[in-house]
Amino acid sequence: MLTIDPMRQKRLGQLDALLAGGPDREGGGDGPLVVLNHGFGAPGDDLAMLWRVLDVPRETRFVFPAAPLGLPMMGDARAWWMIDFEQVQAAMANSLARDLSSVEPQGLLEAREALYSLLDAVERELRVPPQRTVIGGFSQGAMLALDAVLRRPRAYAGLALLSGSLLCRDVWEPLVPRIAGMPVLQSHGRHDMLLSFQMAKQLSEMLRAGGVDASFLDFGGGHEIPVSVVERLGAFITEVLTDKGDDDSEPMM
Repeated sequence: MLTIDPMRQKRLGQLDALLAGGPDREGGGDGPLVVLNHGFGAPGDDLAMLWRVLDVPRETRFVFPAAPLGLPMMGDARAWWMIDFEQVQAAMANSLARDLSSVEPQGLLEAREALYSLLDAVERELRVPPQRTVIGGFSQGAMLALDAVLRRPRAYAGLALLSGSLLCRDVWEPLVPRIAGMPVLQSHGRHDMLLSFQMAKQLSEMLRAGGVDASFLDFGGGHEIPVSVVERLGAFITEVLTDKGDDDSEPMM
């Protein structure tokens, strides 16, 4: 795991991560940063190829954390928290939309604390303040990113939620106004069989109702990151990180 060149491995807080981009293409320099969390059942380097294809300024650096839980029966796959495979398979077999909006997964707390430890290390060791950092992820990684930002708000430059879903609405919804004004890019496939499009739309509506500057990009595919999302993500990162170097904003409260 974590072998793609010319990236370099680094332990950041409680998590192993790959660093890429920047002038040396290995995460060096003092440019802004993008942290992207992979999804359930993927290896730690699953999203690492994105830095090669995203159209962003060359000084932009990337951190790709590996989730803390290994899944030995699935090779080098990892998870932020465990899921109920039987429930997922049953829902897909019956073409039923999974409603996770009342669920606060067991293991979410531990995953969130591990991500916080990485973000703190990023700020301390890579010397990147929140206002020059974009946080996001795919699927389970997207849900973790949103959960972490809602529960410990900082003035992050933006949030990228790729094929995520709505969790623990009773907890999340009252917290959304704490990040009012934060730019958010959310994408979702209209034919996603794992995490329903309808629930993604509900998440988007909840964010907008709380004052978040959220844009929603839908596409005709399933649980994936198509070219249209890659292109929009690159534009989003470039837009929210432009002219952030001199912003000394206080953390959101």
